[in-house]
Order: sequence, then C-alpha cells, then structure tokens
Amino acid sequence: MGNTFGVSGLRGEANISLTADVVYGFGRFLGWYIRKGLNHNPRTVIGKDTRRSSDMLESAISAGLMASGCDVYLMSVTTTPSVSFITRSDSFDCGVMITASHNPYYDNGIKVISASGEPMGDKIFSEFQAYYEGARMGEIPYADRDSIGKLVDYQAGRQHYIDHLVSVPSASLKGIRIGLDCANGASSMIAHSVFDNLDCEVIYVNDDPDGFNINKSCGSAHLEVIRSLVLEKGLDAGFSLDGDADRCMAVDAEGNEVTGDHFNLIYATYLKKRGRLANNLVVGTVVSNLGLRNALEKEGIDYMTTGVGEPLVRKCMVEHGSIIGGEQCGHMVFSEHSTTGDGIVTTLKMLSVMAEEGKSLKDLASPLHMLPQLTINVRVSDKKKASSDPDVLAIVGKITDKLGTSGRVLMRHSDTESLIRVMVEAEDENTCRDYAQQIVSVIRSKGYAV
Repeated sequence: MGNTFGVSGLRGEANISLTADVVYGFGRFLGWYIRKGLNHNPRTVIGKDTRRSSDMLESAISAGLMASGCDVYLMSVTTTPSVSFITRSDSFDCGVMITASHNPYYDNGIKVISASGEPMGDKIFSEFQAYYEGARMGEIPYADRDSIGKLVDYQAGRQHYIDHLVSVPSASLKGIRIGLDCANGASSMIAHSVFDNLDCEVIYVNDDPDGFNINKSCGSAHLEVIRSLVLEKGLDAGFSLDGDADRCMAVDAEGNEVTGDHFNLIYATYLKKRGRLANNLVVGTVVSNLGLRNALEKEGIDYMTTGVGEPLVRKCMVEHGSIIGGEQCGHMVFSEHSTTGDGIVTTLKMLSVMAEEGKSLKDLASPLHMLPQLTINVRVSDKKKASSDPDVLAIVGKITDKLGTSGRVLMRHSDTESLIRVMVEAEDENTCRDYAQQIVSVIRSKGYAV
C-alpha cells in the first residue's frame, strides 16, 4: 500500500499512497469493526486539520463509515485532542482525526480514537491491512435500508471542547503577555475562541491556514519563529503548537527553549508542593533528558520511563496511577483534563503555574539542567539487523561503559522509516558528537547505511 501503520494510525502522502479509495476502504472496515455485536448504528465523530487533502479524506471515510452502518458526526476543522475529548465526553463509539500531525501539507493520515478517548492502537490498522492487501474487502457487508448511516453537522462538539479549555486555568491569567504559534493548523480558530475568554494578552502568529502552509517553517518544530516574536514584543513567554495541536513547545522571555521535560518538572513540582501529585510519580520516555531524572530526584519525586510515543506514556500513567507525563517533544498528558496530548491544555497549565507561583517561565524551568544531547539518524537497508549487529552492539556497550553515570547511549529504530536513531547524552557537546559518530561509523562500515 505504501502507507505507514502504527500506534499513530494510518499515514501516507495524499493521493499517492493515501488515496480516497484507501480511506473509503478503511471507513468501510472501521464501520464494520465497531458495529460488530451491536443492534444499532454506532456513532462516530470526525475532525480534520487544515491540509487541502483533509476535505477529500473526510468525505471518503464518512462515506465508508455510513456504507457500513455508522452514523457520522462532523466537527470540521478541529484539533486531535478535541476529538479525543468529545469522543469520551459525548459518548461516541469511536472518533476519527484526519491529520498527519507535524508532517508537511502533502502528507495526511487517519487517527482512530476509542470510546474512552484514547488511541485505538495499531491492531485495527494491522487487521485492515490484512483485509485490504488480501483482497478480502468484499467480505465486509454493506448496510441497507434503515441501517445505512446518516451524516450530522456537529459544530456543537467543538464549542463544548472550547468551553472545557476555558475552564482549565486554575488562576487568573491577567497581566501575562504571550505569543502563540498555531502552525497554520487545526488550532488556528479554536485558540482565538479560548483566549478571547481569558485575561491574558495573546499575540498570534501563523494562524491563517490556506491548505498548504500547515507546519511550513512554523510551529513546534520551528521555535525560531516564536522566539523572534517574544524578543521583539517583550513578551513573558511564547508557545508553539503543531499542526493538530497535540504537542506544545515553548520559549521563555529570554528566548530559551522550554521542552516537554521542563513541563514535566514544572507541573510535578507544582503538584507536589500542594500535596496533589498522585503516587508522587512522573512518567517520561527513554529519550527524556537525564537532567529531568536528576531534577526530580532533588525534589523527591519518583520517575518512570517508557518507550517513545504518547500512547506508551499514557499506558504507563494509567498502570501506575500517575497524573502527569509526557515526551520531550511536547506531547504532554495532564490526566486531570485529557486522555491524550493537548498543546492548548499544556499552554494553559504552564500559564496557571506562572500566575499562581508569581514566577516567570524561566524561573520555573531553571531547576532543570539539560545535558547536551545529540541524535544522528542513519538510513539503513535493514534496521532490525543493523540495530542487533554484534559489532554495533559492542561499540554501544564500550561507549556506555566509558560514560558511566555521566551520560548514556540510546540506539533505537524508527517505527515509520528505515532509520536507526543514535542518541548520545554526555557532559559536553564534543563528547556527544565524537561518541555518536563512532557508532555511526561502525553501522556504515558493516554496510547497513544506504
């Protein structure tokens, strides 16, 4: 098929691998999948981001779902976390978000959300792939007569979500001045509606989507944009979202980067001070900076890590009773308010802490001393063989021994591309670079690099 399947859903280049036919077929499969065992039409809510292809794919998956006997409720342009929230709070059987998150405009994808508001995971996509590639789609029955699904305009769902966001701040934000980069994405309209109802002053940038400019040199992957705005306007902080607004990164008043690791520390410390940090636990991932672990230890806060991916963070939080967790890249889960990453919630939580503590974002983030960290991506012919090669593992082990407790090596392969990611964390950048290049050299010498 040429598409990518995984915990983040189905993703590919629109009309190249991710065609309307494929998405219609997935809608047919999804409708049948969730309708099994029910004696009524399931209710599915759909949102989309601002890509030109999102309209086409919305129509395709809606038609497939209705053909299989699902009632479809359209929220139109909205964020991924809003679909998660509405699926759960408005008792839908399933939610669908049409987005490729932080990818360029020409990509697109399908995320599926369970009735509990959490990602449905990769099982459904694996099963669909087996049906589609095995030419078994003809086995899926069509709904007929009164069981054919209906289409409902559900703008009310977006307003319900906006009302929820307005209720998130725990203190008045009056007097705080921030910049907000909407990445020309799904938050471009919602953010205005939220902050217009709050007391802080917001200067927006990249909030005028045209179908092609989503994530284009803006948003959470391009902090230089919000940094320039904050410094030019003398703002207290700046926050940058990605295309579907499930992640957030920030800069303080001096333009210093504030990451998901900082958010984890800031909010965990805030909760512990008030006796509200459930199980005294924070969850991060294996790529979270060692500085986070060190800073949490100083605060007497327990810390657990998972593999990379927000669903894994959320799973660990649920299993161990944590209410705060996230990834360095800005996917944060504040389970008091959401079951998935929500960039606007993250922004509002950080502003609330600033207001309640009477401190700047820089002061709140300062206890976290980030160790230099370098990642080199190596495109390889076989990522599993490369990452398990004895010589590659030997050099990783040798460098790990040299670093001891002052750093670490993490080698992992990409879930979506044929890449090996070599990450080294150490006390200085030169050491990071030297050790990472040593590992990459062995990968290349063994003939895996392409």
